[in-house]
Amino acid sequence: MRSKLTDFLTGTKVLEEVESPINGEIKVVKGLAFGTYIQVEGLTQSGGILKSVWKKPLKKIFNLQVPISSVLVLGLGGGTVAGLVRDFWEDAEITGVDLDPRMVEMGKKYLGLVKFNVDVVIGDAYEFVKKSKIQNPKSKYDLVLVDLYIGREFPKKFEKEEFLLSVKKLIREDGRVIFNRLYYGEKRSEAVRFGNKLEKIFKKIEVVYPEANVMFVCSE
Repeated sequence: MRSKLTDFLTGTKVLEEVESPINGEIKVVKGLAFGTYIQVEGLTQSGGILKSVWKKPLKKIFNLQVPISSVLVLGLGGGTVAGLVRDFWEDAEITGVDLDPRMVEMGKKYLGLVKFNVDVVIGDAYEFVKKSKIQNPKSKYDLVLVDLYIGREFPKKFEKEEFLLSVKKLIREDGRVIFNRLYYGEKRSEAVRFGNKLEKIFKKIEVVYPEANVMFVCSE
């Protein structure tokens, strides 16, 4: 546990701590280096360094100059990714799905989520994708962003072939899906195995390495 002295020396300040039945303790931190960010288990979930993690692959897609009018964020969190999408594609329709209402609440309170004009859905991303495929088979997105960590864990159900195929069916013919995975220590082998699964489902995969993460940019 970080001490008050450590926080003072590093220029950080805890703005709020809340308990969540999904993520456990959620901590909102403000620091000199990375501004305001949300942490779970000491890992930044929204804001801070996560912004640079997502900015790199999104900028690659932006530079391709492909039209992006509809975006689905699976794992909205505090809304950092949605904010970046709004920066790159001002008029895009954004739908954000997150299981944890407390995380979304902190995003609205501290990270400006309310300003990003996101259609927020509180619920399980697995069920959302499953229902979308059944109820709205013609509903497609230009871009799907998948960031479904709970703390440091990526739930196994989101690695299932059924889920990955369902996500694939949500994108338009020239659409793209970006999966975020941690890429340090034991997480590296997990990410590599996940990438091998994606290669069996998507025709094209570009791998981007920002910070301690790996981003799989998938398309047909």
